[in-house]
Amino acid sequence: MNPWIGIGLALLALFLGGALLGVYGVIFAVTGIVFWLLLQMSRLMRLMRVAGAAPMGSVVNAVMLSSKLHAGMKLVDLIKLTGSLGVKAGEETFVWRDAGGDAVEVVLRKGKLAEWRLVRADGAPATP
Repeated sequence: MNPWIGIGLALLALFLGGALLGVYGVIFAVTGIVFWLLLQMSRLMRLMRVAGAAPMGSVVNAVMLSSKLHAGMKLVDLIKLTGSLGVKAGEETFVWRDAGGDAVEVVLRKGKLAEWRLVRADGAPATP
């Protein structure tokens, strides 16, 4: 979801709560906003716990991972897709490998997927 939509909804809830119920409405709106933020934090912590428990830079199938990637994908979605954290190979480059030796090199800029490349273990050219 676009962050501006979330901010707008939070401000709308505060305004309507204050206009309709006064101080109690504002308190109710703040309670809802804090609850929503706690849900998001819990979701992120669960994702990081699962990714941290897996071997670093491992993925089940690098070819399938490469086919599911698209430009603009957020880092959180990438970690959810791979199930593990990537191995840092450069300033903005991370690598995930499968058991067969195939690898996917991913370049992230500002937390979003900018480009990726499939590296085959047998040296065969990878087709995007």
